Amino acid sequence: MNLPQPVDLHDPLLARPGTLLVVRAPVAPPRPVPGQPGVASDYVQSTPEIFVAVLAESGGWRAMAFNGHVDLGTGIRTALAQIVAEELEAPLARLDMVLGHTAATPNQGPTIASASIQISAVPLRRAAAQAREQLLALAAQQWGVEAERLQVRDGVVGFAQGDDPRQLDYGQLLQGRQIQLTLAPPEQPVKLKPAQDYRLVGRSTVRVDIPAKATGELSFVHDVRLPGMRHGRVVRPPHPGRDGGDFIGHCLMAVDRASVAHLPGRVQVVVEGDFVGVVADREEQAIAAMRALRVQWKPVPPAPDLSDVAAAIRANPSQRRALVDQGDVDASCASAAIHLQRSYVWPYQMHASIGPSCAVADFQGGQLTVWAGTQNPHMLRTDLDKLFQLGEACIDIVRLEAAGCYGRNCADDVCADAALLAMAVGAPVRVQLTREQEHQWEPKGTGQLMDVGAAMAADGELLAYDFAVRYPSNDAPLLAGLLMGRLPSQPRTLEMGDRTAVPPYRYPAQRIASHDMAPLVRSSWLRGVSALPNSFAHDCMIDELAHAAGADPVDFRLRHLEDSRAIALLQATAAHASWQRGAQGSRGRPGADGWLQGRGVAYARYVHSRFPGFGAAWAAWVIDLRVEPLSGRIEVTRLVVGQDTGMMVNPDGVRHQIHGNVIQTLSRSLLEKVAFNAAGVASREWGSYPIIGFKALPPIEVLLMPRQDEPPMGAGESASVPGPAAIANALFDATGRRFYEAPFTPDVVRAVMHA
Repeated sequence: MNLPQPVDLHDPLLARPGTLLVVRAPVAPPRPVPGQPGVASDYVQSTPEIFVAVLAESGGWRAMAFNGHVDLGTGIRTALAQIVAEELEAPLARLDMVLGHTAATPNQGPTIASASIQISAVPLRRAAAQAREQLLALAAQQWGVEAERLQVRDGVVGFAQGDDPRQLDYGQLLQGRQIQLTLAPPEQPVKLKPAQDYRLVGRSTVRVDIPAKATGELSFVHDVRLPGMRHGRVVRPPHPGRDGGDFIGHCLMAVDRASVAHLPGRVQVVVEGDFVGVVADREEQAIAAMRALRVQWKPVPPAPDLSDVAAAIRANPSQRRALVDQGDVDASCASAAIHLQRSYVWPYQMHASIGPSCAVADFQGGQLTVWAGTQNPHMLRTDLDKLFQLGEACIDIVRLEAAGCYGRNCADDVCADAALLAMAVGAPVRVQLTREQEHQWEPKGTGQLMDVGAAMAADGELLAYDFAVRYPSNDAPLLAGLLMGRLPSQPRTLEMGDRTAVPPYRYPAQRIASHDMAPLVRSSWLRGVSALPNSFAHDCMIDELAHAAGADPVDFRLRHLEDSRAIALLQATAAHASWQRGAQGSRGRPGADGWLQGRGVAYARYVHSRFPGFGAAWAAWVIDLRVEPLSGRIEVTRLVVGQDTGMMVNPDGVRHQIHGNVIQTLSRSLLEKVAFNAAGVASREWGSYPIIGFKALPPIEVLLMPRQDEPPMGAGESASVPGPAAIANALFDATGRRFYEAPFTPDVVRAVMHA
């Protein structure tokens, strides 16, 4: 099997003849900001971090580019390659992108918050431009001319005016040379290509990762096989989905090793604290041992009662953190012609990765290598070092693709499981979780509670907004470390409920607060983090205010938006959807076919990272649906999504991202809700946690705003953020009833309609 060898991709380049490198001196990664996810590390690697390499080869040349972020199936590998190839003036076919491997790529933090293009691609682009200018300078020096007379096309330098036929390609220019350039600091100007000269960026490009996946080449971590590799499975304790409390790591009473001694496969049982695992020669033997192993556990305290998510979250101890406090909210509300007070509830949800998490680990000669599907390779390396005390220099994370997650699923947890078992048995070990384990133990997208008050004058002018969010979640420390007792079992509190907590509409008086709290069950970030539920509240409230004012929902939003790009996007999306001012749906009166018809609109800009944060793309939805009154069944009949992403590196890639956002958001809004019992998470398989099927999807029309002269914005999550509010607003238009809690399942719809 042709496995990636990250060290070979990096270290030999530093001494390779015929090479131009753009590097950065290694430094310790920034320490995480208090209240934000991340782990502190003082590790500094001994070699420079490479961003771009141009290599002379026999008969030609090739290029490599290195980025610490990873491709989660979104096509970011292709977009980053377009950026580098554009600035380097290189054909895409000559460029290899190296992503995420800790032994090869810069430490640029976890792949989160739609930040790969918006942030981590910036130094890559500048490095490529530096390399191009250096190569032009080499040609100018060799010919004794000014560099301004030269141009480069597809890696071949020639004269811009065509008055001199001489040409040199990058390989010829680098023969016998060994050049290292230091990556220019952000404040130092670098000669970048003007956007009007782009030939690759801004054009739809076929994804570079698809051929290998279509032909069955090694792409996914699940397919890794090593010589002498054995197979491991884990046995989890009887508190599924719970990782906080004094009982964590102290539940195991006894393990009957004799219960598996008769099984084939040289079965070994590994126990440390509450961590229990089995290792065998073949996967089916490990599965059989996992099922046969007799384990005795102590009784555990009952799980929090989450039958009423809102009540449980409201009762959870919290610390109020003021975000915005402007104007006299109380006075405005007291004197307002209309004062609405609402509570909006978001359920616990899963990442619902269709493939259970998997990892392979090998510990040889004091060096731990883990083949992982993580979205946080460098952070995972630090986490594993905290568990095993090997030193980060002795840990390599080889990053391969895995099942999609768009947040923190079990991809990191299974790496720690595999590492522990490999170190215990002295052989490479592959661990794959069961469907039940993935469903129950992945850190959930947390439930969320938003209390909202809004005041409006008789003429429809907004006066005040009073918003408080409760978000019980953190970064879900590695499960193996908690079970072994090597990590504290008392959950810490993060400050992540504030994403998009400030509404996009103009309220002169605002009081915005986040009630920070520890998790109730194991939970971490999921696509849209807290922004999606917060926007659910914001845009349901603005819709209800528009109705109270007797105004058209689109006109009312436009009247109270100040962001010119938001206004332009909402206008364009409404026009594309043929929005009819003042038109109404069934409002509870079935048509001749017995169905209720409704249309809804919502707008949001995803504002993420530590408050006040910064914005990613702008997005708007117009959705048409119908409701069967007797069953409460919803059918989405049409969906228009508009997005302003700024400059789009690969428009088809952005369009595909939006499609993925829409599909997942429809599923989360209409179907998904984790069930709990006294033990913890009760949703164990797809029957108890359904996700949307392709037959239920409507036509999805994507409107991309032409903003190629603007900086690129993050596109990975933005289109999801307005979705739930648009659906809820369409349900009001169809049924005449407001919906304040997701998901909008048939049972919920019937209950609200017949309340």
